[in-house]
Amino acid sequence: MNISDILTVERIIPELKGRTKEEAINEIIDLLNDDESIRDLETVRKAVIEREKIMSTGVGSGFAIPHGKTDGVRGIVAAFGKTSNPIDFEAIDNKPVNLIFLLVGEESMVAPHIKMLSKISRLMNKAEIRDRLSQSKTAEEIYEIFKTEEEKLSY
Repeated sequence: MNISDILTVERIIPELKGRTKEEAINEIIDLLNDDESIRDLETVRKAVIEREKIMSTGVGSGFAIPHGKTDGVRGIVAAFGKTSNPIDFEAIDNKPVNLIFLLVGEESMVAPHIKMLSKISRLMNKAEIRDRLSQSKTAEEIYEIFKTEEEKLSY
């Protein structure tokens, strides 16, 4: 499974309106409202927020990956948002976040969920990719960055 298999242009927000961690997470989750993979959006929201309460998913370098597992979703779904006004995400490096990648997997899909988290983390560990995403203006541009960079990981 590739990032480009679960992330679509329609699930990307090139400029988040939310100014707090909670607002940003909710805004990104709301992108999934009409998604056929979603059984119950509020169950998805609860799973992600409950996971966030355990420990912040702000992994540092301006990036966060809120995630959760729930049967409120079929398979694995993803969404992405960025902001030019970084948000306090209680990240491990104590720096604000401007790139947020949401990942939600079905309860039974533990291994694929972990593999996808790992793949996203490997991509986002590269400063050049974070910079390109931060400078991008459209959902299409963001999607293409993920798609082309992921292809490079495959080699």
